[in-house]
Amino acid sequence: MTWASIDLNADLGEGFGRWRLTEDEQLLSVVTSANVACGFHAGDAVTMRRVCAWAAERGVRIGAQVSYRDLAGFGRRSMDVPPDELAAEIAYQIGALEVFARAAGARVAYVKPHGALYNRVVRDEEQAEAVVEGVLLTGERLPLLGLPGSRLHQHAEKAGLPVVTEAFADRAYTPEGTLVPRGEDGAVITDPAAVVERSVSMARFGVLTSRCGQSVAVRARSLCVHGDTPGAVDLARRVRGQLEAAGVRVEAFV
Repeated sequence: MTWASIDLNADLGEGFGRWRLTEDEQLLSVVTSANVACGFHAGDAVTMRRVCAWAAERGVRIGAQVSYRDLAGFGRRSMDVPPDELAAEIAYQIGALEVFARAAGARVAYVKPHGALYNRVVRDEEQAEAVVEGVLLTGERLPLLGLPGSRLHQHAEKAGLPVVTEAFADRAYTPEGTLVPRGEDGAVITDPAAVVERSVSMARFGVLTSRCGQSVAVRARSLCVHGDTPGAVDLARRVRGQLEAAGVRVEAFV
């Protein structure tokens, strides 16, 4: 399925204390949705407050990027967290970001898992259900951003939560339509021309080429460009520019 418009999102606020990873202010002039780190894999109170203020000023939607409690591993290590604990930690992260979103005159508009949790809930029934339970604990029916056909989306729909399908401009895919693990060669696509070409192909035709050379159908309402990719700001601008030149409107999904 293709769309007349597509959302462009990026992972932002991924610093901690004096350490900064993403060019938040510049990226917020390009993207339409911001996945803001909530302190578990990156981010802190000052960073969350700053990014929410910048996003609200620019009309960019604010999303809670929730993760395992893994600052040392940047949330990229899979963890066997008990479901009740994981649900509570998801709600905790959303609640923390909501304070700063409201202070900026906005609200948390959606939720997106990060890193290892994102990949885990594609197939893990128990952890996917726990993430959904965490969203429900907030009392808000927030959309969940994730891979098409994931267990996360199945449990979200069962619980009556909206789902938003996502694709990655700069990540390699398997023939099954899942992401190639970051530890494998070629998992991250670094050629800007290739990233731009894939972005337009996904938005206009709903298809991309897997790492093995096979065509893969991709139903994406939102397209992610990673904020920690070298040259991320320029790349995001090129992606948005080419999408608009191809007749695709770039706008938030909520």
